[in-house]
Amino acid sequence: MPRRPQAYDDYGVAVQDIILSTSDTDFIDQLIPVLRDATTNGGRPVNLTQSLAQYVDDREAEIETIGLTKHEEFLGSVNQLQLVREGTVALTAEILELNQSIQASTEKLAEQKRNLVDTRAVRQNISDAADALRESLRILHAVNNAHDLIRKKKYYGALKSLEDLQNEHLVPIIQNKYATQHQLADLIQRSIPASQKTISEAVMTDLNTWLYRVRETSQFLGEVAFYHTDIRRTRMKERVEQNGFLKHFKLNSAIELVFDESEEFDVLDNDEVSVDFTPLFEALHIHEALGQSDRFRADYAATRRQQKDLLMPTSVKLEDDDEGSSLSSLLEGVAGFAIIEKATMRKAPQLRSSVDVDELWDSMCQTVINLITKALRDVNNAEVLLKVKGVIALFIQTMEGWGYSVTMLDNFLLKLFDKYAELLKRRFSEDFQEIVSTDDYMPMTINTLEEYEKVVNVSWFTQEKPLSELTFPYVLPFSQMYPLCCIDIRNFLNQFYFFSDDHFQHASVIDETLRKSLDELLNAKICQSLVERLSSQYLGQIVQILINLEHFETAGQELEQLLIRARSSTSAGGPVSLTATEQFRSNKKTAEKRIFELVNSKIDDLVDTAEYDWTAPQPQMEPSNYIQTLTRYLSNIMSSTLLSLPREIKELIYYDALNHAADRILMLPLAPEVKYINPNGVADLARDVQYLTEFVGSLDNAFMLEQNLDELKQSVALMQAENPDEFYDITTRNKKFGRVNAQNGTILLEKVTHAVEGPNRAAQGLANFSSRFGLR
Repeated sequence: MPRRPQAYDDYGVAVQDIILSTSDTDFIDQLIPVLRDATTNGGRPVNLTQSLAQYVDDREAEIETIGLTKHEEFLGSVNQLQLVREGTVALTAEILELNQSIQASTEKLAEQKRNLVDTRAVRQNISDAADALRESLRILHAVNNAHDLIRKKKYYGALKSLEDLQNEHLVPIIQNKYATQHQLADLIQRSIPASQKTISEAVMTDLNTWLYRVRETSQFLGEVAFYHTDIRRTRMKERVEQNGFLKHFKLNSAIELVFDESEEFDVLDNDEVSVDFTPLFEALHIHEALGQSDRFRADYAATRRQQKDLLMPTSVKLEDDDEGSSLSSLLEGVAGFAIIEKATMRKAPQLRSSVDVDELWDSMCQTVINLITKALRDVNNAEVLLKVKGVIALFIQTMEGWGYSVTMLDNFLLKLFDKYAELLKRRFSEDFQEIVSTDDYMPMTINTLEEYEKVVNVSWFTQEKPLSELTFPYVLPFSQMYPLCCIDIRNFLNQFYFFSDDHFQHASVIDETLRKSLDELLNAKICQSLVERLSSQYLGQIVQILINLEHFETAGQELEQLLIRARSSTSAGGPVSLTATEQFRSNKKTAEKRIFELVNSKIDDLVDTAEYDWTAPQPQMEPSNYIQTLTRYLSNIMSSTLLSLPREIKELIYYDALNHAADRILMLPLAPEVKYINPNGVADLARDVQYLTEFVGSLDNAFMLEQNLDELKQSVALMQAENPDEFYDITTRNKKFGRVNAQNGTILLEKVTHAVEGPNRAAQGLANFSSRFGLR
């Protein structure tokens, strides 16, 4: 380590050292430090000069003293001194030169020192600048790192990086106003909101992309959910087939869910579709970190509402399965959208509340209902409505499993059922109308056993004979309209109950609507149509209508029992009554009356052809043509036209027909234009009555039928009586002529008497009869 130069305050000692130097080199070595010290201490070389001068004066005084005492020595000393002086002057000149040289060196050294000081200041500045730059670089590196994280979509890391930058670097610098990086820190601090906004916008961009993909995936998600629900329904049906008790439990019930515990299936994450909620959670987390949760919730809710509006078409086609326009596509999209909403609410309850989700759900359901209602105006096919109901039921069961309220949709199904019932009734009404109008009203002929079994299976008909006794072709009592109507009735019942399959909460409504609709169809389209055809003049058709009415009455009774067995447990108990059953029963009487009318009309026509010559000169040998035709007609209708009628109805018709024929035949001689009847005329009438009596006697149950001819036979016997006065004797009349009307008997006797004895005898007889019985 270099030795520091000695500082001199008193140059006297220094001068002594210089003078006492033994050599020039030593002299110079002693002089230079003194000169340097004098130079560096602000003008003190003068002091050195003064010290040297003082030394000279002291030496001169000493020399003078020595010279006074030692002259020779003095002179020698003077000479020596002169030499010294000369040397001193020379030395002084050298010193001055050296001083100038040293002064110049000192100035250069001072300049160098100043330069060194300046260099040290610059170096310090550079060091400070480097430190500030390094700090600034750390800040910029943190900023760049945050933006790099943004580019890498690591938004939360970027946000955390900005927060660390702010807390660790910017805030301390900004608080120190004299800090070198204050301006940079302030600039970056002001840019942080923009960076946070960039992060927020980037997150929202990713979220919007996610929302778009979710919207595009919604329909497929709904399709997968529908497929899974359909599989669950199939499994539930299989369980019900194995255990009938399970039919009391519907899909989505606790029992069904317990059974399906082993069949885990995540609609949102499976082999077909996977919905990743990471972008949503990240966006939510970022906005929570930014303190913008409320704004984010509002923006997200608005976006979902817009997506809901975009999801809903302006119209929907119920009969077209084109992609994007069918009801299935619409409901699948709605289901997928609602599932995403419910999953979002469960995964992020702070983002989506149940109120928000239910509000969107109700809005979508109302829109769907409005679209379907509008489309229903153009639907005239019940099968289409059945498909619509099936899709809606699948939709309801799927969304019910996600905890959504389906009351609105259930109520809409009730309206859909009303439309369905109306279309069914309209369609089957047309079918019944066509069947009734195109029927041949002839007994149905069956050619094979297979055909017979088919007809019997679809009809409510009980055959008294066993199958082994049947021979084919076989004639059934009813016409073909009856089995055709039975088939349609069964289809009508099945079509109604098809609507209750899978999901329908108003089964009792189906029961009551079916009863009313079926009753209306049976009454208006079958019974009334048959009654209208009773105006036909064709007896065979009227008879067939009567037979059909009887079978329809049986069908009505069977249907009442069938409706009791088929009705749901929620329907009211008690019997089921169809007014059509009573209508069929009562209109059988109408058909019977119509048969009576036609038969009696035919009898009237035949009797009107009778040509009796009441005053014939001689009697006929054969029965009249009209009576033969009449008996042949009665025989034919009994063996052909009326053959299929029940025995009691046939007997009733025969009874009425014979009674009417007897009355009409009796009216022949009582006709006002017949004035006289001779015995030949009476004989002709008696022969025809006998022919009719013999015909009736050949019939089954002749004993009862012959009673209809009693009045006619007794009237003819009266006309042939040998003693007509017996008629006026009440005792005798009751025995022989008890069925003869008193007035008619008198008229007949009057005509026969006129022909035999003249008018006076007849008038007298009539007077006697009148007085006896109080007649005028």
